[in-house]
Amino acid sequence: MSHPAAAPVRLDIIRHGEPVGGKRYRGDKIDDPLSPQGWAQMQARITQCALAGRDDWCAIVSSPLKRCREFAEHLAAERGLPLVIDPNVRERGFGVWEGLTFEQVRQRFPDEYQQYKSNPAEHPPEGGEAMPAFYQRIAQAMEYHARAQAKRGGGSLLMIGHAVMMRTAIVWALQAPLTTTRLVDTEYASLLSLRWRGDRAQLIGLNNDPAS
Repeated sequence: MSHPAAAPVRLDIIRHGEPVGGKRYRGDKIDDPLSPQGWAQMQARITQCALAGRDDWCAIVSSPLKRCREFAEHLAAERGLPLVIDPNVRERGFGVWEGLTFEQVRQRFPDEYQQYKSNPAEHPPEGGEAMPAFYQRIAQAMEYHARAQAKRGGGSLLMIGHAVMMRTAIVWALQAPLTTTRLVDTEYASLLSLRWRGDRAQLIGLNNDPAS
């Protein structure tokens, strides 16, 4: 007897908005909350999803870091949705670069910075998280939550995460080389949509336009 195919799942991933302190290297050690502008960016993205009829989420999954978690808690309470805080979707660790601005890194670590920009998968910052290990935990987390939602009958799942986490999710869906992450741009409050069908993911689209 054949078994019915698992229900498809839409995975919407929204990057956090601007944190307090502006742009800098924040991995999994710097835990700044969202700035007022960051909150406004997230609210605008959610409103944009609602206007497009794409806010039919069944549950929310979030990184434990404040710039993701606090908005996820707010939205889950507002919508009455289940919330899972998953440490496996936290950002990649940036080692000695944590908390530094891009300009500070360029000045203090010029060679390492150029190597990282040319191939972030092969040249992590000193003390930073190796890309293969980071990819593994992101891929496992994405598949786990997709399969769990499929077992619940499919539908849509909202994940609130980070820049490199989102780029890695794209690489995972496309089954592309890890070096491909450097070719993907993810702005504050950008929206990535994937579809989980059967036993693999597909890319639906990436919206990097500022929500307003």
